[in-house]
Amino acid sequence: MHATRTIRPARLRSGVPREYRPLPLLFLAALWLSLLVAFAVLATLLVTILLEGWPMLSTRLFTDYPSADPAEAGARPAFLGSVWVIITTAVLTLPLGIAAAVHLEEFADNSRWYNRLIELNVQNLAAVPSIIYGLLALGFLSLLQVSNKNIVIGGALALSLLILPVIIMATREGLRSVPGEIRDASLALGATQWQTVWRQVLPASVPSIATGSILALSRALGEAAPLLVLGALVYITFDPNGLLSGYTTLPIQIFNWTGRPQEGFHQLAAATSVMLLVVLLMMNALAIYIRNKFQKRW
Repeated sequence: MHATRTIRPARLRSGVPREYRPLPLLFLAALWLSLLVAFAVLATLLVTILLEGWPMLSTRLFTDYPSADPAEAGARPAFLGSVWVIITTAVLTLPLGIAAAVHLEEFADNSRWYNRLIELNVQNLAAVPSIIYGLLALGFLSLLQVSNKNIVIGGALALSLLILPVIIMATREGLRSVPGEIRDASLALGATQWQTVWRQVLPASVPSIATGSILALSRALGEAAPLLVLGALVYITFDPNGLLSGYTTLPIQIFNWTGRPQEGFHQLAAATSVMLLVVLLMMNALAIYIRNKFQKRW
C-alpha cells in the first residue's frame, strides 16, 4: 500500500494581492496620468475655441454669406454644402454598404479565397488615410472626363469611398450580434435564407447598423482633405442647389478663415468650429440614443 500524499496549495510569497503590488499600481497610475493629460489637452482646446469664437456666435453664421469684412461674414453656404454632401453620401453609401455586409456575412462562402481576400481588403481599407480616397475620386472623375470636379456628387463620392469600409464592418458586427438560434428557428419553420435575413436578422441588428452608420457619417462631416484634393472652393456666395452645383463645407470654410491674417476671421473660424462640434455631438448623441433605445439583450 502506498501512502497517500496530501497536495497542499503553494503559499504566496507575500500576503499582498497581485493588483496591489508595486508594478501593477505603477502601470495603473501611468494609465490614469495618460488619460488625465489627454482630457486636459482636449478640455483646454475646447475652452480656447469657445472663448475665441464667442463674440461671433450668432444666427449670422447660418444666414449670412462670406464677406471680405469679418463683421458681415457668415457660413451659410458652408452649412448648406455640408448638408448636401452628407445627405448624398448617405444615399450613396448606406444601401451599398449594408448590402455588401449582408452578402459577406450571410451568403458568402468563407472557404473561397476571393471572399477571404475581399474581407481582408475591407478591413485594410478602413485604415487608409482620407486623402487617398480624394485621389481615387479625382482619378475616377477624370476617367469619366468630368471637367468641373468641385461638385456635390464628386465630394460625396470621395466621402462615400472613405466611410464605406467602416459601414460594412459595423453592419457585419451588428449581424454577428444576432444569435444563431434565431436563424435556425426561422429556417426550421420553413423560411428561406433570404426571408430569414430580411425579416429576422436585419431588424434585430438595426440598432448596431444605425449607430455605426451615424458615427461614420459624422466622421465624413469633419473631413476636409479629400474635398480639397477635388478642388473644393473656399469662397462661395451662393447656396448649393443640386448634385452638380459647386459647394463648400464647414471644415473647408474653417480652413479658409484660419489662413486669413485678420483676427476677426480667426474668431469666425473658432465660432464655426463650435458650430461643427455641436452638429457632431448631436449626431453622436443620436447614435447613442438609438443604441440604448432599441438594442436587444439576447
